[in-house]
Amino acid sequence: MSNLDRQAAPSVCGGRGFVVAEPVRELLSPRTVRLGESTDVRRLLPNLGRRMVGAWAFVDHYGPDDIADEPGMQVPPHPHMGLQTVSWLHEGEVLHRDSTGSLQTIRPRELGLMTSGRAISHSEESPRPHARFLHGAQLWVALPDAHRHVEPHFEHHADLPLVTAPGLTATVILGELDGTRSPGTTYTPLIGADLALTSGAETNLPLEPDFEYAVLAMSGETHVDGVPVLPGSMLYLGCGRTSLPLRAESDAAVMLLGGEPFEEEIVMWWNFVGRSHEEIERAREDWMSTTRFGEVKGYAGGRLPAPALPPVALKPRGRVR
Repeated sequence: MSNLDRQAAPSVCGGRGFVVAEPVRELLSPRTVRLGESTDVRRLLPNLGRRMVGAWAFVDHYGPDDIADEPGMQVPPHPHMGLQTVSWLHEGEVLHRDSTGSLQTIRPRELGLMTSGRAISHSEESPRPHARFLHGAQLWVALPDAHRHVEPHFEHHADLPLVTAPGLTATVILGELDGTRSPGTTYTPLIGADLALTSGAETNLPLEPDFEYAVLAMSGETHVDGVPVLPGSMLYLGCGRTSLPLRAESDAAVMLLGGEPFEEEIVMWWNFVGRSHEEIERAREDWMSTTRFGEVKGYAGGRLPAPALPPVALKPRGRVR
């Protein structure tokens, strides 16, 4: 998915200066961003004061939206580099096309995982005809320096492993949870899981103390370590936890996101993750004037132009807590 912000500002992310080394309960509020013609998304990462969670660098939550009489998601071809995109649906369908030739319809609780590596472009749209409701999340994972120039590729995993407990069904989207591993390719130690809870369920989820974590609320009301987390909000949990208490006040769903703190400082702007202002600037120019990012075939419309890049280079700033 694209960041369609026409006033996109570069930001420095990563580095241990941003990591909270102990358990905390930091509730993050989203900002609303228009995506395409008719979809509003709630952006949780990057957030004021909180840029990443492990290698997770971008989190949008959208819906549930009634798109019966609307075009739904319509995101024209746009570029990515230095990251992976994770498409995750609870309702609806998204048709993915990319410049490697991939064409795939992604359905609820199926993993669409695109590794941009050195350069890729893709589009996303609601099929025609499409289901009435659209509800899901779009997330990015930053690639470490050793792997950020890999060949671009797309994976689709329709059957993902489950971890179950009374009142809990956890779908392992990426990484490993309680000894159960997703088939999706990862380049840093991390976890992404979709947790479905029945009303009244109480459980303790096992965690890795070296990871930092956050929980994104998708639906219903869940108390996470005693904090009520409502749909469209995210609770940052810091590091140092071996388990996480969850209690569902209704049938509910949340996403658990976590991973080892991302050591490297990155520069993120628009749909690019790089290591310097100059690298981002080159990528923007390449998208606008070269064939580096390839061609998305079959999309009925033009490519998404890049916004203007602010001329001032960023200087990294750490934050220690």
